Amino acid sequence: MSAPPPLRRADKLMADDEVRALLARGYCSRLATVGADGYPYCVPLLYVVVDAEIWLHNTAASGHLRANVEHEARVCLEIDEPGEVFPFGRFECDTSIAYASVVIFGRIRIVEDAPAKQRFFEALMAKYGDPAWQRAPDFFPRTHLTTVYAIVVERVTGKATALPAAAQRWPAVDRTTSPNSVAPPR
Repeated sequence: MSAPPPLRRADKLMADDEVRALLARGYCSRLATVGADGYPYCVPLLYVVVDAEIWLHNTAASGHLRANVEHEARVCLEIDEPGEVFPFGRFECDTSIAYASVVIFGRIRIVEDAPAKQRFFEALMAKYGDPAWQRAPDFFPRTHLTTVYAIVVERVTGKATALPAAAQRWPAVDRTTSPNSVAPPR
């Protein structure tokens, strides 16, 4: 893998334990692949972390995702938690969002091993299922109709912006990035 570009906003960098925590609690990922035609394709998928890899699934039917994975193993995966949109200055462009996000670069493979697929589905239901459903546990009769993917993580970056306290937001504090600008009259 090529060297990553320098991180422009190092002040937003998340610590490794914060990255792991977001990966554990995150809800939906967005997997980006590249097709033979050179076009990117991004799809939202539920995921779990299994043995330090990111595991996902989709239909076993041949489609866009599977074709792209078979073409190119390099992928990018994004997981985020959006927060509140807030003003930090007096102009409309002085607006931001509280968030946490993780971007993962790695290589994806198709998991064929039946016991491994079983472990994936058990982990998936442990994360997303509800014990109140009272269904037969660990019984997945249609695993042959799914494709399970595993991403070996090569590089990960986590960034976050915390929601400032009200006393640190506009209008209490003006952090306008163009302080000499004057709004036109209405």
